[in-house]
Amino acid sequence: MEKGSLFCALRDDAHAVELDWSKRVNIVKGISHALSYMHHDCAPPIVHRDISSNNILLNSEMEAFVADFGASRLLEPDSSNQTIVAGTCGYIAPELAYTMVVSEKCDVYSFGVVALEIMMGSHPGDFLSDFRTSRCTPNRMLNDLLDTRLPRPTRQQEHDIVLILRQSFACLCSNPKFRPSMNTLCREISQTSKMLKANSIYTMSVEQIC
Repeated sequence: MEKGSLFCALRDDAHAVELDWSKRVNIVKGISHALSYMHHDCAPPIVHRDISSNNILLNSEMEAFVADFGASRLLEPDSSNQTIVAGTCGYIAPELAYTMVVSEKCDVYSFGVVALEIMMGSHPGDFLSDFRTSRCTPNRMLNDLLDTRLPRPTRQQEHDIVLILRQSFACLCSNPKFRPSMNTLCREISQTSKMLKANSIYTMSVEQIC
């Protein structure tokens, strides 16, 4: 792909600035559409198992494409779907470490991490640790999560960002049963043009949208 991986784009200051808020929102939408198709429109469903910023490629228009299906798995209805742990450290759903059972919700967790990474401009490792333990996270302001290399978002972009952050937090639920499906996420994120009834992102905390 012409623009390489999302990982490299976010870590290069010039390329990161080129990825303005509108492009980043569209990248999140593109990833959600791809995963929704894999989980809900393929028979049997396909679980990627290694969704990370390294495996999201960008074309010349900064459109996102899911790549590297080497670890992917077909979910057979008559199978236990047990597996060895696969994926990239920092993106793997925590339950895989003790259940060894793969499901679509593993990709959902990874999607949440990548979506946060897109908004923050770097891997949200420290935030994830705090989020899992509720340490200091609830009172953290949403604007503190945004990539500081970009200018302040417009009002419409603020609404789009808030919706993506809200869905990202839902994806990170420790219990996979309570994570939304990619079909639901895709539908919700595709409605970002609808203005949310919310305060400015600069006056909202994480707790207000969790």
